[in-house]
Amino acid sequence: MTASALTRPGERERLTVKLTQIDWRFTALLCVVAGVGGLMLYSVAKGSWTPWAANHLIRFGVLLVAMLVLSLIHLKWWFRLAYPLYGLALFLLVCVELFGYTAMGATRWLDLGVTRIQPSEIMKIGLVLALARWYHGSTAREASFHWKLIVPALMIGMPFLLVAHQPDLGSAMLIGLTGAAIMFMAGLSWKIIAAGGVLAAVTVPPYIMFGMHDYQRNRVLTFLNPEGDPSGTGYHIMQSKIALGSGGLLGKGYGLGSQSQLEFLPEKHTDFIFAAVSEEFGFVGSFTVLACYIAIILIALRIASLSHSHFGRLGAAGMTATFALYVLINGAMVMGLAPVVGVPMPLLSYGGTVMLTVMIGFGMVLATRVHRYAELPKGHGLF
Repeated sequence: MTASALTRPGERERLTVKLTQIDWRFTALLCVVAGVGGLMLYSVAKGSWTPWAANHLIRFGVLLVAMLVLSLIHLKWWFRLAYPLYGLALFLLVCVELFGYTAMGATRWLDLGVTRIQPSEIMKIGLVLALARWYHGSTAREASFHWKLIVPALMIGMPFLLVAHQPDLGSAMLIGLTGAAIMFMAGLSWKIIAAGGVLAAVTVPPYIMFGMHDYQRNRVLTFLNPEGDPSGTGYHIMQSKIALGSGGLLGKGYGLGSQSQLEFLPEKHTDFIFAAVSEEFGFVGSFTVLACYIAIILIALRIASLSHSHFGRLGAAGMTATFALYVLINGAMVMGLAPVVGVPMPLLSYGGTVMLTVMIGFGMVLATRVHRYAELPKGHGLF
């Protein structure tokens, strides 16, 4: 293709050029993980496509197309929508506090009549974009140590507190840790990082004892001593560990996992589906799935590093951090290395809200690759 064709092509040619810029290895890895999820949901449903596997695969197919469409949107539109999307998500979180829908002891949803939405999922996207836009207009000194750091701290703190109060500890952790990761990648001073670590060490124990709901505190205490109540609060972790260990090197075979097939493993289609993978396919199978996750994260970080704009780099890296935290928290939870906080394994577990968040985020990551040479306005737009 000639230089003139690249600079002034027709609409079809421009679309073709954009499609060639999409990282199809990355897209294929997402399909592999979602496909494994569909097969496992078929297995834990005792060889039935309903109620989980078919819906999971159809949902992924629709969102895959949506992700590819989002990847073609110019980075300037992601930049322009950053603050409005964050503001909308924050407004919806306040609405949840005022008149949210309550289920299973938590108020996390807004009932719109025809459907229910969970604003914390919108916030996971909005926060990344808003922080990336803020730091796009900040100097290195302002990102390292400056009074203006109050702004991103408030941008993280407000949704964190609102989501924690719902209560939704898992989503609150993801929001807080993702925000902290973006501040770190933007160049936050080690002095502030150390001070934050000390503050967390001082405030977390009192919060566990006096700030958490009883069931949340029991989850933390169960994490510290799951054998203390193996048939009660420790049941989830004990059964998950049994499933992990019983798979051995090569597993018991597809559809032959006793813990999942005989209903011993709780939440086998959502929070603990990775334990079912380990039981049926053993260490080799679970390691292969984790290797796919690692490859997805590394490719996404590589895409982020190629962007010529600070917004693109931080936005793509922030979306990747959200995905990586899902994998890390769920994996640690299933292995008994973290309390059970209701964080699913992305693309593997059944559930539409997390898949929607992940695929929109990866749409932005691919848009960063397709439009990596995009020039964006200077300044963060607030001061």
